[in-house]
Amino acid sequence: MQALRGTQDILPDQIYQWNYVESVIRDLCGRYGYGEIRTPMFEETKLFLRGIGDSTDVVTKEMYTFEDRGGRSVTLRPENTASAVRAYLEHKLYGDQQVHKMFYIGSMFRYDRPQAGRYREFHQFGVEVLGASSPAADVEVIALACDLFKSLGLKDLDLHINSIGDHVCRPVYRRKLIEYFETKKDKLCDDCKERLYKNPLRILDCKEESCKLISADAPVITDYLCEECHEKFEAVKSYLKALDISYTVDPRLVRGLDYYTNTAFEIQYPPLGAQSAICGGGRYDGLVRELGGPEIPGIGFAVGMERLLLALSMQNLIPLPEQRMKVYIASLGQEAVAEGIKIQQELRKKNIEAEMDLQGRSLKGQMKQAGKMNVAYTVIIGSEELQKGVAVVKNMKEGNQESIPFKDVTDFISSK
Repeated sequence: MQALRGTQDILPDQIYQWNYVESVIRDLCGRYGYGEIRTPMFEETKLFLRGIGDSTDVVTKEMYTFEDRGGRSVTLRPENTASAVRAYLEHKLYGDQQVHKMFYIGSMFRYDRPQAGRYREFHQFGVEVLGASSPAADVEVIALACDLFKSLGLKDLDLHINSIGDHVCRPVYRRKLIEYFETKKDKLCDDCKERLYKNPLRILDCKEESCKLISADAPVITDYLCEECHEKFEAVKSYLKALDISYTVDPRLVRGLDYYTNTAFEIQYPPLGAQSAICGGGRYDGLVRELGGPEIPGIGFAVGMERLLLALSMQNLIPLPEQRMKVYIASLGQEAVAEGIKIQQELRKKNIEAEMDLQGRSLKGQMKQAGKMNVAYTVIIGSEELQKGVAVVKNMKEGNQESIPFKDVTDFISSK
């Protein structure tokens, strides 16, 4: 048996990398005032149909959807923004009329083509800010992402920003895009031919070379922004400049999900190649209303954890875990094992990693195992030691040993 294609096992000798990054995330989010939220891994399918949009690749090609035993259509979450907003509405968090800042870390699922750092079960860290319409909220979210990468030591990152307008100006731009692409429809890929009238902005995001060439001369959204959207975008750029965060305005940047409005952004790490984005997000002022709630603005981002870990590995930025002192207790006979177990538990209380034989090895075999484990000390308890009430404590590096009363073994080792 093997893990399914597009999934992976994270083994004990690898998990420290994940724990390190997650600890940095939790510390940073705490300083920014974000509380952690955990939502179910599966939701009613209609949540994602409404929250993501039925014309997106995520919905049409990538979701894991099935019918449960109750006849309900259920989907493994392909992203977490819709779930976070659903929880925000279900628990009426909007009732206090305050800004709610949340973060999450968890598994997402998409039937995508596996490649370096991209899996069908993948992990995301993301933040959501609900109830804040100010461009300052957009910049706080971007600054948090930049702070994360800076805290982890990542360099050579590129921030791309854009405004994709709102319900006032985007329809005008949408019509201009349709007019432009209609004359070149026969050169579009099959997917983009379908997108043309459903969601023409998605054509700008197409990865097919033919569509990229056609999109190069397409109208740009920033030429069609209404006055309000233009002012908001200028404020975002001004606040980023105040924080000394460099950026590139990328008028071709559109997010793949339908609920985005105004600010869209992406942070790229070019050494990852064609799929260089490790963070993407933006504002989604229409999502809460779309899911049946009041008119409440929102903004957030998501970071692909596998992609982030790959980038950190490329720059050798993941520190090795702190090593505890290791002790091996070699014992022979039931009474000796009982005494060893007591010492083992006392050592663990002192934050010392203590191991014993669980395979019935001889005393010689246990000593050999202690050597393989590279322990600092080996505690030896045999019949002679039991009679004297002492354990032999051997310094494995220096080779010397001392007889120590059972009750003093823990203090003796922990003082070293």
